[in-house]
Amino acid sequence: MHLSDDHLVQAYLERGDQRAFRLLVERHQERIYGYLLGMVRDRSLADDLFQETFLRVLNAMQQRRGAYQRQGRWLAWVMRIARNAALDHLRSRKKWQDVDANFDEDGASYWDRLPDDGPAVDDAVARMEEHDWLEAHIEGLPPEQREVLLLRHETDLTFREIAELTGVSINTALGRMRYALLNLRREMSASKKKQLVDG
Repeated sequence: MHLSDDHLVQAYLERGDQRAFRLLVERHQERIYGYLLGMVRDRSLADDLFQETFLRVLNAMQQRRGAYQRQGRWLAWVMRIARNAALDHLRSRKKWQDVDANFDEDGASYWDRLPDDGPAVDDAVARMEEHDWLEAHIEGLPPEQREVLLLRHETDLTFREIAELTGVSINTALGRMRYALLNLRREMSASKKKQLVDG
């Protein structure tokens, strides 16, 4: 029987059910770890941040035992904690520009008409044959674009959840994804043209 995240959360909060918490972690670990790895580009550091994330999650859930208030999807709540852990590290290393800086939102009326749960970026990404090439170009994106792309691709959060998590409007989150994809397509096109010239 497949138990919902809410059911597992309640089992942990009400009875201290460690198995329920372990199932929650196992269910979402690939998404959370994938996001952290995309943010820091270092497996050892991503492992540390993954552990730090779940220490924070456990502390937060234990403090609220008996009075836990559902905060939307459990995964979105955990991703907020993972994001804070990653940004705390990146800011301490001074490798991260302000991801909450204002971003150009022209075309907002167009983005307002888009559904919240647009197609996952997986389809566009899957068409790109060279994994290493893609990783390098994702890393080269502006930080705010890279973060939205990673949140959407690695964790499958909705754009509404991404907007809430990053503290921007849904239009800004959608705009950042749009520019990230446009930048990747432009780089892919330039790379193909270069191959034709060199070949």
